Amino acid sequence: MLAKGLLLATLLPAVLADVQFTSPAAGATIAAGKPITVGWKDSGDGVALTDLSTYTLFLCAGGNDAASFIQLFPINAQGKFSTGNQASATVASTLGGPDKNAYFLKMQSVGAKGAQVINYSDRFSFSGMTGTFPPEVAAGIKKVSGTEGPPSSEVEAPDAAGGAQDGEAVSYAAQTGLIKYAPMLTPPGTKITKKTPSPRYPSSKVTIAKTFLPTPKQTTTMTASNTYAPAQSRPFQAPAASQPQDDMQKFLHRWRD
Repeated sequence: MLAKGLLLATLLPAVLADVQFTSPAAGATIAAGKPITVGWKDSGDGVALTDLSTYTLFLCAGGNDAASFIQLFPINAQGKFSTGNQASATVASTLGGPDKNAYFLKMQSVGAKGAQVINYSDRFSFSGMTGTFPPEVAAGIKKVSGTEGPPSSEVEAPDAAGGAQDGEAVSYAAQTGLIKYAPMLTPPGTKITKKTPSPRYPSSKVTIAKTFLPTPKQTTTMTASNTYAPAQSRPFQAPAASQPQDDMQKFLHRWRD
């Protein structure tokens, strides 16, 4: 069964859409080192694909929960829905292991208002793979039965899950959405009033990682637009006189006093 988007109409009444993968087929086996062609269509749920603008498409491997799979390879890191419903790339044989149905696709789509939809494909295999997987990924693959990929897509509005349109309602570090929002850049002051420098913000708590951390899900940071206009005025000093160009003019100019 192909993975479908989680319809959160209360959050996204106007930007919800869903991608349904048509290729590779569930359980298919693809030869490593040869192009893989990915196809998709509108699933018929929510708004049409024409309401989505861009996407990133990744080849993934591992289990069905976020902690047990990784993004191996960007099939298309800057895709546009306006260019069609296919993408292709060649997968190197050293990219992963030969495990059956270890691989699937992840498409992260972006709507006109910044909302995002994540869809996963069914699982498939590669023949001739010579690489290996990290321990947590290999363990996740062993827990999978059948060809179904991760159970659902993730949909978040720009101001949901800790985001903020103006970047000020929730601090940057506390935001958990797919898109993080930063406040407007602070304009420089007109006078220097401090005699001794001091940190603007308190120091952050640091915890040293002792194991592999999960892949960050945030995709970009959006900074609020400037709401101020710098004051401008014409310079008061007279423009510099034109300087002599040839050697004789330079000589006369030097001794003209």
